[in-house]
Amino acid sequence: MPGALPTLVLASASPRRRELLERLGFRFGVRPVKIDEGKGSGESAHAYVLRLAVEKARLVSAEIPKAIILGADTAVVLNREILGKPRDAAEAVHMLRKLAGRAHTVLTAIAVCGPIEDATVVSTRVQFRTLLDEEIDWYVKTKEPFDKAGAYAIQGIGSFLVQGIEGSFSNVVGLPLAETLQMLGRAGMKFPWSLR
Repeated sequence: MPGALPTLVLASASPRRRELLERLGFRFGVRPVKIDEGKGSGESAHAYVLRLAVEKARLVSAEIPKAIILGADTAVVLNREILGKPRDAAEAVHMLRKLAGRAHTVLTAIAVCGPIEDATVVSTRVQFRTLLDEEIDWYVKTKEPFDKAGAYAIQGIGSFLVQGIEGSFSNVVGLPLAETLQMLGRAGMKFPWSLR
C-alpha cells in the first residue's frame, strides 16, 4: 500500500526485549534466528556482541527486505570473561559467587537493518552486593537465573543482588531504549507517540 509505514521486526526470541518495546506502544513482528554464537579466537566481548546483533539483523533483513529489523545481543562480562546463560543450577551458583561483591559490565549490542544499517554497543556497570551462600542457593531455586546471561534478572527477583548501577537500566534488561529509539528514528521508524 502506498505510504504504508515500515514494519518493525525484532530479530530476537527474548521476552524481555519484546516487553520493553511493547511497554512503549510499538507494534512489531518477532522473527528469531539461529546463528552460531561461538566466540571467535581473540574476539573481545564488545566485538562479539556487536557481530551477533548485526548477523541476526542482516539474516532477517534478507528475508523481509522492506521492514526495519532490530537485532540485539547481551553479554555479562567480568574481567574479560563472558558469563552466558547457565546450563544448570551448579553453573548458576558458580556464576553468582563470582559476581558477588564485585562490579561487572553488561554489554548490549543493537543493530538496525532497513533503509540504513546502523549498530552500536551500550555498556552499563553493575555492582553486586556481598552475598551469602544461602541467598545464592535460594535465588537459584527460584529458577529465574536459568535463561539469563550472568544468571540473574535485574528486573525480577534478582534486583536484590544489585547494590547499584552506572548507566542504562534497560540495557541490563536486554535492550538500551534511548539508543534503540535513536537508531530506529534514523532508520525512518515512526514512534507510537507521533502517530495520529
